[in-house]
Amino acid sequence: MARDVTSFSGRFLAYLDMLFIDHGFIRVVYNNLHALPGGLYRCSQPSPGQIRKYQRKYGIKTIINLRGADDTRRYALEAEECRRLGITLIDFKGILSRSAPEVEWLLKAETMLAEAAYPALIHCKSGADRAGFAAALYRMFRLGEPVQDAMRELAWYYGHLKGSKTGILDFFFEEYLAANAKFPIEFKTWLTTAYHRDQLKQAFHTRGWADFLVDKVLHRE
Repeated sequence: MARDVTSFSGRFLAYLDMLFIDHGFIRVVYNNLHALPGGLYRCSQPSPGQIRKYQRKYGIKTIINLRGADDTRRYALEAEECRRLGITLIDFKGILSRSAPEVEWLLKAETMLAEAAYPALIHCKSGADRAGFAAALYRMFRLGEPVQDAMRELAWYYGHLKGSKTGILDFFFEEYLAANAKFPIEFKTWLTTAYHRDQLKQAFHTRGWADFLVDKVLHRE
């Protein structure tokens, strides 16, 4: 059911939800915004005010929401602001932060990144894990950068912790690099012919302290 964010009470409740339930009070101070070549920006969940600011400053035409569409008031605020400003909102939930990537969704991500109108803004909740992985895919698929360079989008200074469950995203790229070192193979060929998602999930292991920090302290999705 769509949430009402046009009335005073509906908008007031939506801002309370965004700031306190969704931890948006942190993002008011630091939105984890970073620019990539070619007109892509990555960040954490933007508020309506930040969306307006980024459109004025960077000319944003598209917002790619990696959290997907849902019935939260927070999402209703974003969708309503995009409609008001004429920004295309793409809801894309195929990138997971704590599980091995699925081939189907990676190929869909390639198409989405190729067809989106730029300048574009891509975000998840914190701008650290899903946004970092998507930014790496953008560098690979759209800019043609090698995997070892693109995966630097998954780094601690973006808030990404390799030792937590979200480190499976790094592990995915590392598995490709290991395979490529043994026998040179193009990334998409490896992805569609040699990558085994279940095996990768079983082979990956986390560090307990990192999981506690990401899940219990930072409240990541």
